Amino acid sequence: MTLVLPPRLTASAQRLRDAAHRRGLRTIQLPTFEVPAGTHADHLHAGPSFADAVAPLLGIAPLEAGPDWLTRLPRELTRREVTLVTISEAYELRRPAFIKSPNDKSIPAMIYTDGSRLPGPDAIDRRTPVLVSDIVDFTAEYRLHLLDGAVCAGSQYAEHSQLRLGPPSTDALAFGTDLLAGFGHTLPSAIVVDVGTIDGRWAVIEANAAWASGAYVADPDMVLDVVLLAAGPAASVNARDRQFIRRSQPPVLAPQSSSV
Repeated sequence: MTLVLPPRLTASAQRLRDAAHRRGLRTIQLPTFEVPAGTHADHLHAGPSFADAVAPLLGIAPLEAGPDWLTRLPRELTRREVTLVTISEAYELRRPAFIKSPNDKSIPAMIYTDGSRLPGPDAIDRRTPVLVSDIVDFTAEYRLHLLDGAVCAGSQYAEHSQLRLGPPSTDALAFGTDLLAGFGHTLPSAIVVDVGTIDGRWAVIEANAAWASGAYVADPDMVLDVVLLAAGPAASVNARDRQFIRRSQPPVLAPQSSSV
């Protein structure tokens, strides 16, 4: 098996690469987003833009949650209102909100004082979907790597929005297990879900593609298992997971007018 990697590796990606080598997997780090003729790979670990460029050419099927997954969870699991709208609709917001892209980074994830602060229609297609969330303070935040209906690995990564690394708490793992019991059927077999606490109550932060997510201090060997299933050969994707295959996203840049 071969794992393809992007031109630049984070420290987390380097640990995953080393875990792959220990297991006897071959890795290829491409110098650009172009796939040289004759390149063969079975799996991928990289950001969405790289995946969109190379996965179709290599026959790799990256799995991800649906863009509206978070909005379909009950309020007792999110502890806040979350909606999926087009950025055109989000422009009309006249209140502060946390806004982000559902499954990539085309819209920076941050608090916007109102919709006018979002990237404008001269740069972003007005049909681009965004998640709009109430602003909350997560006391602690954890990343859980989920595999085949179980919590496979995890790590704390933040406290009051500041980086803080450590092992996952027992309660975080238990919340992840409960989430899978009730809503695992709405997620692909391999995925990352971030969870945290708000005023002492557990809440889902978001779902992220495992092939594009950092592992923080989670066991890289366990994380590798999740990544390999999350982005593997398209021909090997089972019937259950086919609905979660990422479709290559078109550029979000709006057409530019030309003058003569």
